Amino acid sequence: MSIMTFKKSMLSNLFKKPVTTKYPFEPAVYPEGSRGHIEIEIEKCISCTLCAINCPSGAIKVDRVARTWEINRFDCIQCGYCTQKCPKKCLHMEKGYQTPGPEKNVAHYDRPPEPEKPVVATQANNTANTAK
Repeated sequence: MSIMTFKKSMLSNLFKKPVTTKYPFEPAVYPEGSRGHIEIEIEKCISCTLCAINCPSGAIKVDRVARTWEINRFDCIQCGYCTQKCPKKCLHMEKGYQTPGPEKNVAHYDRPPEPEKPVVATQANNTANTAK
């Protein structure tokens, strides 16, 4: 085989536009249906632990007492099963991927405290009972 057999291919590729993307200069476009990574709306979470129970890789940990939710991004396999099992639909798949880094880290979220319930109803009952 000589180099002349590839002449047509070489010349056509020489004058075509590149097929690679200009990634650092243009944002990556993720196709529909790409999995990406898990995101949580922690305000909606009720700490039911269904996501952690159904996670096949065990990447999610929920602590009901401390009101925390955490995910180990390196252990997560981005299957999306936790998003299907969440009863409050506070988990969703975000397009794109996490930025790689040199150290292994865990994404940690704290649930905000629940608002205090008004005491007005109990005071009304107490005044009604004392009036009898």
